[in-house]
Amino acid sequence: MPEAVDLGIVIVNWNVRPLLAACLDSVYLDLAQSAAQLSAAVCVVDNGSSDGSTAMLRAQFPHTLLIETDNIGMGAGNNRGLRLLAERCQPFALLVLNPDTVVRAGALRALVDFLRGHPRAGIAAPKLLNPDGSLQHAGFRFPALGQALFDLFPPPGLLGRLADTPINGRYPAAAYQSGTPFQVDHTLGAAFAVRGEAMAACGVFDETFQMYCEEIDWHWRLAGAGWERWIVPSAEIIHYGGRSTAQAPAESFVRLWTSRRRLYYRYHSPALNAVLNPLVRLAMRQRIRSNYRRSQRGQMSSDERAAMNLALNDVINVWQRRHPPL
Repeated sequence: MPEAVDLGIVIVNWNVRPLLAACLDSVYLDLAQSAAQLSAAVCVVDNGSSDGSTAMLRAQFPHTLLIETDNIGMGAGNNRGLRLLAERCQPFALLVLNPDTVVRAGALRALVDFLRGHPRAGIAAPKLLNPDGSLQHAGFRFPALGQALFDLFPPPGLLGRLADTPINGRYPAAAYQSGTPFQVDHTLGAAFAVRGEAMAACGVFDETFQMYCEEIDWHWRLAGAGWERWIVPSAEIIHYGGRSTAQAPAESFVRLWTSRRRLYYRYHSPALNAVLNPLVRLAMRQRIRSNYRRSQRGQMSSDERAAMNLALNDVINVWQRRHPPL
């Protein structure tokens, strides 16, 4: 029987070798400097990188568990690591961590301690910071029509400030600044710790979400089973954001809206979906027209325009189907 550890950490990597190295440096430094040292195991799942990530791992972090796969997506990649750690190490908690993050001192201990002190907490997530130290929202309300409309038709001018308010599913910045843990509907997928017991009860990521919304779906299932989801502001993690998806913007855009279609179909009524579907298609057609104007002004190359318009048409096709693709 393997000896149980306090924390298992899973990082899914795709062609962000320098960021991955900085992330692992911060993880191991925080583990080593913890006042009461955490027992932990770290697993990197490499989704078919071609930038030397795996060679770097073997040379610089030889004690890190490594799983090499094709590019199977974030959900499936995380599941590989979660299942391996659960089998080998029986962690009390498991941290899903993006490679474009840097863990600040004490963050890992704060997340584990919070879960230990709150038996109904299934999720504990850190306060996220942008690289300049400003707040990055880490907790959100479950997406409904309002959040979709903000994304589809961003309000102009001063009304744009509403995007950072509860109207758009955000929690007040003061909640993070108070330092007191607070409950949320779901957390950002960049960094969150799940209680091992909750994972055993509710399963792992749904792999039909290849990219985007997989953490929202998991949190929704945990909520349905009565597990609480919390932000722990004393745990701080810097999140650079979007470095992997920026390598394939058009493909990432299609995956985002395909995953949103599946999420809304799964958790919302036929009536809400009947309202939202034509609005999504309208917004995508508006973006196609906007891309033409941008290309005429020299703000977008013809190749960029063609790739993005193909993606926009793919999204239109997904949202006009009666059922979302499996």
